[in-house]
Amino acid sequence: MNELLQQIRHAITNRFNLQEDKADELEIVTAIRKNIDFRGTNLWALIFAIFIASIGLNVNSTAVIIGAMLISPIMGPVMGIGLGIGINDLSMVKKGGKNLLVATLVSVITSTLYFSITPLHEAQSELLARTSPSIWDVFIAFFGGLAGMVAASRKEKNNVVPGVAIATALMPPLCTAGFGIATGNWLYVLGAIYLYFINSVFIAIATYLMSRYLQLQRTHFDDPAVQKKVTRYVIIIVVLTIIPSIYMAYRIVNKSIFENNARKFVEQEFHFNSTQVVSKTYTYSDGKKTIDLLLIGSVLDKPVIDSLKHRMNGYRLRNVQLNIRQGLNAKQEIDFSQIKASILEDVFNSQNKPDTIRLAAKPLNKDSTVLTELKILYPTVTAFGVSKLAIRRPDTNIIDTQRVALIRFTKPLRGADVQKLQLWLQKRYQSPRLKLVAQ
Repeated sequence: MNELLQQIRHAITNRFNLQEDKADELEIVTAIRKNIDFRGTNLWALIFAIFIASIGLNVNSTAVIIGAMLISPIMGPVMGIGLGIGINDLSMVKKGGKNLLVATLVSVITSTLYFSITPLHEAQSELLARTSPSIWDVFIAFFGGLAGMVAASRKEKNNVVPGVAIATALMPPLCTAGFGIATGNWLYVLGAIYLYFINSVFIAIATYLMSRYLQLQRTHFDDPAVQKKVTRYVIIIVVLTIIPSIYMAYRIVNKSIFENNARKFVEQEFHFNSTQVVSKTYTYSDGKKTIDLLLIGSVLDKPVIDSLKHRMNGYRLRNVQLNIRQGLNAKQEIDFSQIKASILEDVFNSQNKPDTIRLAAKPLNKDSTVLTELKILYPTVTAFGVSKLAIRRPDTNIIDTQRVALIRFTKPLRGADVQKLQLWLQKRYQSPRLKLVAQ
């Protein structure tokens, strides 16, 4: 039994052995030390990379941002700090810290300059993603730093380091900070700088731990108190960095759970023949969770709404406020042009375009419920009616029936809006062949 355990242990040790193809220790330290300095080529490469990353964030292009991260040499000082702590080389730590500060200032100034002159000032999703760091960013930076140090310690260099540069993403937070300064949004600045700090600290910590695992030779301090002081500082920095990220991760998880439960509640409970949900908003803030819904069609009475609120507990939505706006009273509170566009676009994308048919004129009967909805969506509606027409084909004696809707407006609609409105009416009446005549 002991022999079998030894064989298993030997197989695992051999499989995960990092000493086998490790480069010479002097070569590892020299290579990392060489990338610490930010002057000349490295500094210009950093500036160009910052401009590219800023443009990528500005136009929301992931590919451009990845390209900027591959160009950037900013990981050099970070890994230098971690290795310096690992081998007790305080001069390397100081040099890494000074160059990292230079790189950070140059990056923020460059990105601020770009975002001050660009005509595009909207915060895109790629940029917003760098304003709310969490514990997952800690894990990404930590494991990325481990991978980077492993790659730097090999005799034959591979493609791990570019992947680490992409995963740990030191560049975009600096560009986001520049955007925040240029636009005066200091919350963006704080969030981005915190994310940058997380990435830098945990790449350095991972480099330190991997250097100890690889048993790189350490310089022994004459005064043991210096070693204790360095260790104490490292622990304090790690704790101060990780605590806020854990809180942010807790909030992100809770928000995601709330939104999923709220979405499930609305999708499963709001099924009514003559009432539709046309707008829904889920709000999660400190001590307050709210579901805001806009309904069109028949007005839900109070017992139905009370029943819906009671069923919220089954979706883990206890203490969540449900706000329902319905009927014409909602007209003053909601942006109906946006609602109209979202409804008709959804219908337009889910239906096929109908064939055009020549229609015969015939008076139409009004449908009060649909007319109410139309007046909400299109305030310029003056008349509405739907009727079935008998249509005789010119080449045969066959007579077809065709449902036709006639709507009059004070101002004529554009052709695209007429087509979308026709598709909405087809869905509303569950009649795919319904044709619209707009006047």
